[in-house]
Amino acid sequence: MAIGWYLAVSALIFSIGAGGVLVRRNPLVILLCLELMLNAANLALIAFSRMHGNGDGQIFAIIVMVVAACEVCIGLGVIVAMYRRQLPIDVDELRELQG
Repeated sequence: MAIGWYLAVSALIFSIGAGGVLVRRNPLVILLCLELMLNAANLALIAFSRMHGNGDGQIFAIIVMVVAACEVCIGLGVIVAMYRRQLPIDVDELRELQG
């Protein structure tokens, strides 16, 4: 399979994620859309790594996945803390976090 197909799928997944970030106002959905965008970038990295015949892109994609997992853990912790304190969960209504 040519690299063009991988890049087309990556661009499609990235555009779906970017559209979700721009349109939706729920922080959980925004986190999921950010994950889609990161996975699309990982797919492009792995496709270019395979095209050039080295494993550097795959190692970098694994590092990006670890950072994305940490981001989701922290983001979900913030969302749970907001829900417990009965703060508005809507991103438009949330101006700043007060401790």
